[in-house]
Amino acid sequence: MAKGYRPVLRDQPFLLPPDMREWLPAGHAVWLVIRAVEGHLDTSAFHAARRTGGAGAAGYDPDMLVTLLVWAYANGVTSSRRIEAACAADVSFRVICAGGAPDHVTIARFRAGFPGAVEALFAGVLALCARLGMGALGTVALDGMKIAANASVAANRTEERLRKLAADAVAAHVAADAAEDELFGEGRRGDEVPPGAADPGSRDARIRRALAELEAEREAARAAREQQAREYLAAGGRARGVPPQQVAVAAAAARLERARAARAAQIAGLEKRAAGPGAAGRRRDRPRAGIEDYCLVKAAREALAAAQARGAAAEREAAHQQGQRKGPVRNITDPDSRLMPVRGGGFIQGYNAQNVTSSDGLIIATRLTGDTADTRWYQPMTAAAQHAAAVIAANPPAGPGHAAGGRIGLVLADAGYLSQDNLTSPGPDRLIAAGKRRDARRPGPQRSRGGQPWTSPAITAMIARLATPQGSAAYRQRSHIAETPHGQIKHNMGIRRLAMRGKPKAAAEWTFITTVHNLFKAISSGHLTPQTLTALPS
Repeated sequence: MAKGYRPVLRDQPFLLPPDMREWLPAGHAVWLVIRAVEGHLDTSAFHAARRTGGAGAAGYDPDMLVTLLVWAYANGVTSSRRIEAACAADVSFRVICAGGAPDHVTIARFRAGFPGAVEALFAGVLALCARLGMGALGTVALDGMKIAANASVAANRTEERLRKLAADAVAAHVAADAAEDELFGEGRRGDEVPPGAADPGSRDARIRRALAELEAEREAARAAREQQAREYLAAGGRARGVPPQQVAVAAAAARLERARAARAAQIAGLEKRAAGPGAAGRRRDRPRAGIEDYCLVKAAREALAAAQARGAAAEREAAHQQGQRKGPVRNITDPDSRLMPVRGGGFIQGYNAQNVTSSDGLIIATRLTGDTADTRWYQPMTAAAQHAAAVIAANPPAGPGHAAGGRIGLVLADAGYLSQDNLTSPGPDRLIAAGKRRDARRPGPQRSRGGQPWTSPAITAMIARLATPQGSAAYRQRSHIAETPHGQIKHNMGIRRLAMRGKPKAAAEWTFITTVHNLFKAISSGHLTPQTLTALPS
């Protein structure tokens, strides 16, 4: 048992070692990050965005700022002010800055320049991992992940509300101009802003942008419906499938007219035959039904009545829903973000990140999207993954045993990517689930999310393949490969929300996050060590 307590002498002077290399153990991960960024990654794009040689104090080295942000994001610190505070309080941050801590404005401005530069950093880290022997591409997995935007759900507004806000802003500007003209005279306010100092990202500008996007989206949807209707009518109403609602009645009426014309032509032919030469010796024709009593005309007439009834019911339902729902919305804080459904129910204001992950945990391709669904991103992401495979193949490791060969063997994806086009498009072999996780590999007929049975031959063949022992065993790898990086980013790195606003900056930040993930995956797996870095050429 201790006889007492150690004294707490806060007034006792202590000095850190004069050599900064003694502040942290030699095996600390921060030294690996510093060496990797400064000696093995191409940061020329960040240097190109900086200006040197002018008047004023010397700027901060972009390599140091990149290293600082990599270390900060790896430790879940994304706020520029928190990074600035850590540069004064955390030894690892102080080591990176070498005593010259940048302020939060410098950090924020540097991070705002990520678009156009961070993509090269992502490719550089991927190439570094490949030279270290990582990037197993025999089996890869594609999955989407919802990430919150730097915006609140409460900042969403309907088109009607946006129009009111825009009108209120115009009225406020007019009233302010009139008051200032009366106070300071015509043409002057007394507090003129210097040229070029106005903020282009003001709230009024975001409101106008959100309103313009809603109008463009509505016009695009209307044009698509009209084009679909024109194509259906151009086919004479003979196109397969359910006709578009706006032309269903017209298509049914056209079918009725064709049935009447066909029956009239049939009756005319029979009458002509009966009146022709030799008709007296023939057997008398059976009694013929008239045009309106003919079975096909009756069926077409009933189909027209049903289409009219459905159209009237749809109009009533649309009128009811118009009074019940608010319609599409846009966020006035980040107009590019969208309401995203999340697992377990509910929505977040955010983006849908599409990631392709190798079997050893590297994110080899990534895109930040505003789509709530995943289907249309299968082909672009597999193309991006094949480009990444070429990068990995062009950077073989110094040692033997790299089995991937730069070619993707099998792509795994969940049911969100299932479609006829995705199953039949060119590219690597694939396994795409045809149902929910609990029945993705269950034999027997599967049903779509709408409850209708699949009829596509490609989907039927995929269901049969997933029911085999080989297909089932291969697909079982999907969850581990695809979702482990998502858990690493959200839970271990602590990044659940983006700090940047607007699609270009948010996408660049997400690419940077996946770059940090890949670099630290190489560290945690033991591929990136002081010895392996020394063996690699700079």
